[in-house]
Amino acid sequence: MSGLQIKRVDYLNAQDAQALVFLLDAYAQDPMGGGEALQPENAARLCSDMAHIAGAASFIAWLEAKPVGLINCFEGYSTFKAKPLLNVHDIAVLSGHRGQGVGQALLKAAEDFARARGCCKLTLEVLSGNAQALSSYKRFGFTQYELAAAAGQAQFMQKWL
Repeated sequence: MSGLQIKRVDYLNAQDAQALVFLLDAYAQDPMGGGEALQPENAARLCSDMAHIAGAASFIAWLEAKPVGLINCFEGYSTFKAKPLLNVHDIAVLSGHRGQGVGQALLKAAEDFARARGCCKLTLEVLSGNAQALSSYKRFGFTQYELAAAAGQAQFMQKWL
């Protein structure tokens, strides 16, 4: 996409913080993000919190000085490989810009960051009904996680606290 720029977020920069919250809120309001706006108190402290999380990295896709996409990542650790890994926690592209390479560019920024950090892999979770995102991730080279075919594929689970 001509004119698209991917820039790492400075969580303490007001313009970056405003863009990150705007994009994350748009994602949260999307049916694939849960369909509800971010809570104002969470949005207000999000970037200052993230600035203090070691291994947090976010990138924003800018088109004509407007934010159109976001990827939030957090470094983890692979005990089997004894190396860091990078988990893509959120990826969001505004609806009018989907299918134009924005997501692929954001994933490339995350991959480049991960490689520079010596990470052994990228990880992410996606809803099984999100066909467009699944297609994008597969096109980028992601596959379903499994150690051995007989053991089956990994399932993502949660327990709210």
